[in-house]
Amino acid sequence: MKIAVLPGDGIGTEIVAEAVKVLRALDLKFEMEEALVGGAAYDAHGHPLPESTLKLAKAADAVLFGAVGDWKYDKLDRPLRPEQAILGLRKNLGLFANFRPAICYPQLVGASSLKPELVSGLDILIIRELTGDIYFGQPRGRRTASDGHFPGAEEAFDTMRYSKPEIERIAHVAFQAARKRNKKVTSVDKANVLETFQFWKDVVTEVHAQYPDVQLEHMYVDNAAMQLVKAPKSFDVLVTGNMFGDILSDEASMLTGSIGMLPSASLNAANQGLYEPSHGSAPDIAGKGVANPLATILSAAMMLRFSLGQAEAAARIEAAVQNVLAQGLRTADIYSEGTTRVGTREMGDAVVKALA
Repeated sequence: MKIAVLPGDGIGTEIVAEAVKVLRALDLKFEMEEALVGGAAYDAHGHPLPESTLKLAKAADAVLFGAVGDWKYDKLDRPLRPEQAILGLRKNLGLFANFRPAICYPQLVGASSLKPELVSGLDILIIRELTGDIYFGQPRGRRTASDGHFPGAEEAFDTMRYSKPEIERIAHVAFQAARKRNKKVTSVDKANVLETFQFWKDVVTEVHAQYPDVQLEHMYVDNAAMQLVKAPKSFDVLVTGNMFGDILSDEASMLTGSIGMLPSASLNAANQGLYEPSHGSAPDIAGKGVANPLATILSAAMMLRFSLGQAEAAARIEAAVQNVLAQGLRTADIYSEGTTRVGTREMGDAVVKALA
């Protein structure tokens, strides 16, 4: 089992170190190779995704990814910014399906920003299409406007686009996932305004005909954002486009108590995957040893389950995380009165101990 380890920037190096520690504590044989990515790669090689890093990722069964980005790179040309590394990996590996589970563990009900009765028992899955939409649409750029309200003014533009095969394959992923859960899919769109998402809605409806055992509902993205904080347990599987999924999954993370608890998996058609926490590089706390490694550790569990065929080992890690939370151990983002505050390394050590 070959794993490409790409810690990245900021807290990425700290949290990935703890996930690697947990993986090594399992009675499994891994071949792990580390490489630079993001700002760290730009500093060393002049590009956020060097050819050597991309080659390693392509050859691996799975990629364990930390986070990229730092304010000091914001003035770089967009193709050289650290964030382009993750977009490049998604594109070159064909990672089209992003799984972001939002689970509120019983021990963290009080850490959620919502009332306990709204989040107790919460277990929803957001499936985000990763390789289309406005993030990859062409054309894009800046120009002088020749029409519109301000002709002659400078303007910027990005193109939102989806092809039918792109929508079909992510819809199949959502319906198949729902069959293993509560058999309900909510497709999130903005079909009342955007032609791209009227097309999305039409194609998802067509695919649904092949899954008569699964309930399908369509919901506008603004209503979905509202329902996530009003009645989150009314959802089971949400499927949506790249930009809406990016926003809604971060919103859903706060239902669980902290974005530091939210893992994610990005898969291609061969189940090769990139696994990363849903949060960013957090340069403001980097190097302080206070970041929550649990999202990364849980991402490693998803890696074992989806790409490496080690479901039992994945379940062991997930049980160990719950054990640690039951002990009352908390990093700063999920700390509350009556619990024990620990740092990044201490939390990783506790998970390793709980595995035993």
